[in-house]
Amino acid sequence: MKTDQFPQEAIVRNLLDQVLVRALEGLGAHTGTIFLRDPAGEILDMEVSVGLPPEFVGPLRRLRLAGTASDPVVEAVRERHLVWVRSGEDLARRYPAPAMLMPYDRAQVFVPIMAGETVWGAMVMSFPHGRSPELGTDERRSVWSSARCAGWLLRGAAETGSRLTPSPVPRFLPGVESAAVDPTGSHPAADFLRRLPEGACCVDANGRITFIDRTSAGLLGLGAQSIPGLRGSVLCEAVPWLRRTGYEDRHRAAVFSMLPTSFTAVRPGGGRLLFQLYPDPTGVSVRIRETGDRGDAPAPRDMKEETSASRLRVVHHLLHLAGSLTQAATAGEVADLAAEHFLLAFQAQTVALLVPEAGRVRIIGHRGVGAELLSRFDRKPLTAQLPSVFGLTTGAPAFFASRQELCASGGVAADDGMSAWAYLPLIASGYPVGTCVLGYDRPHRFPSEERALLTSVSALIAQALERARQYDAQQQVAHGLQAGLLPRHLPVVPGLQVAARYLPASHGMDIGGDFYDLIRLSATEAAAVIGDVQGHSVRAAGLMGQVRTAVHAYAVAGAAPGEVLARTNRLLVDLEADLLVSCLYAHLDLTRRTAHLATAGHWPPFLRRPDLRTELLDLPPGPLLGVDPAAEYPSVQVALPDGTVLAFYTDGLIEIPGTDHAVDTTALCAVLSHAGRLPHDIADALLARAQPTGNRTDDTALLVLRAEATA
Repeated sequence: MKTDQFPQEAIVRNLLDQVLVRALEGLGAHTGTIFLRDPAGEILDMEVSVGLPPEFVGPLRRLRLAGTASDPVVEAVRERHLVWVRSGEDLARRYPAPAMLMPYDRAQVFVPIMAGETVWGAMVMSFPHGRSPELGTDERRSVWSSARCAGWLLRGAAETGSRLTPSPVPRFLPGVESAAVDPTGSHPAADFLRRLPEGACCVDANGRITFIDRTSAGLLGLGAQSIPGLRGSVLCEAVPWLRRTGYEDRHRAAVFSMLPTSFTAVRPGGGRLLFQLYPDPTGVSVRIRETGDRGDAPAPRDMKEETSASRLRVVHHLLHLAGSLTQAATAGEVADLAAEHFLLAFQAQTVALLVPEAGRVRIIGHRGVGAELLSRFDRKPLTAQLPSVFGLTTGAPAFFASRQELCASGGVAADDGMSAWAYLPLIASGYPVGTCVLGYDRPHRFPSEERALLTSVSALIAQALERARQYDAQQQVAHGLQAGLLPRHLPVVPGLQVAARYLPASHGMDIGGDFYDLIRLSATEAAAVIGDVQGHSVRAAGLMGQVRTAVHAYAVAGAAPGEVLARTNRLLVDLEADLLVSCLYAHLDLTRRTAHLATAGHWPPFLRRPDLRTELLDLPPGPLLGVDPAAEYPSVQVALPDGTVLAFYTDGLIEIPGTDHAVDTTALCAVLSHAGRLPHDIADALLARAQPTGNRTDDTALLVLRAEATA
């Protein structure tokens, strides 16, 4: 075909539809979808879908290519390779987010639509349950052939100036409908169905009635005269009370997984009906019959089917869990969230999260588990023959509907009062980071949909747990580094009482650059210093160590306060640190009872006189260190009679979000005036006023000095 004869847009869309339908027929798939990239290349929009009801795929109509979310369609386009997902559990393990939206057991193939080096979109096909878990060589070749054909169509349209952009609303093509039988006419098949005590009904993938017999109409409370008008209507709209029974969820599961399913429902006025759904690519056949139970007789607990209301409850808790996990910073927070929401969402009675640690199993979170049982299973070696350990070593989920099933598998049933268990390995980055164990006090079936949902949720928890444990490890390293850079002990200086405090920022912050020091210069002289390096990082901490060392060296060499800061400033400029540093330096002469102070952009100290009058010292400002190599730092002298208190501090004490600095300093002056005599009491009083809840948004360093008479 010549490029100037290439079909126009409507014909291109029609040909694209034919490529998808023929691909489905050739591979034996029952649903398929084509996504197209938007002109900017950042979004995948659903263009056409075969065999899927529109209301089922709402959240999947637009997929963003940017970001870190794991999605098989996005991966196929980004990496330009074919993605094969062998089952619902495989999808949940590898791509937990999309599996939560559509937790149905089916095999799927995802392939990029390419022509040359350009990726135009993606093609997705789903296969009925029961096919081979592997995609054969010929099947792969056929999938790629269909995708290349679609790519050729799209490239040809673009070359003629008619690039096909995604439709504002996706097109949904119906599957092939089977021939319908007129139940009101005279036909041997209709006569056969009329004689049976059970009803027969057929619906398409969208839930629309294609056939219904008289018995079904009677069981559902519809008159025989209404049958001709039912064809083409949605079953749940024709029979509104079915919405309360979970029918829509069961129909959706059957369409996606191609697996038979069943449930019981109580019809208005009493009487229990059994619904059995048998799907194939053309629709769903529904058998309806009375079970003989009265409507007021409750079904056994372990056989109850999930209603729409309970499904909404599960979705609510899982969405809450997913949102909360994004904010969880520590492994303990992840464990608490997982334990709480698993119990609520899946109606389990016990839950425990286990992680491997030094060759043993450690329980980091639990609910409903007694202390005796914890002591028996916590710290067990990874070689123990326990199902929870198998999850850590093999990475395979295990579900046991009863104690007999567990024992038959070779596992040892714990004396925990439970009768059913789910062992969910937590897989992150391809290896197990833990196991989640659910326990039920009665036998509990785990249908395929629930297994897929449990597996997908456990994958989300695994990712959050891995991230949290990395955060915990980084925090330990950071705090250890910071503690190593700060002075372990302050020197004893006659005539001077000292107290120091360092409080790291609360949740979510990394290592900071706040520092303090007390340097003994002679028997009667000392230097006090406090500072703050810009930022929260290992780099900031490293620079803090350099600044502290430089100040210490210049102070011991006998430099005056302004000269100590000037030399340190020139050193930072030469190092090209690119981080700003504030610093306050004081030279204390305990013989003359004086203090010389100089500041490099740091907060001035509080001064409490012996008569308890307190003020914020007014120091001449100097520029931050590391900015101007020619900067000068003037100093001032203050008297230090016996009982004088100086309080040096960093931003964390004074900069409180939502408050005024002037009000804060006034309040802290009042606290200092009424604080005790000892520096430790004074430090505690200042911190209690500035951070009463302990919710610190910044690091806080505090150095309190009190002059006293020497013996």
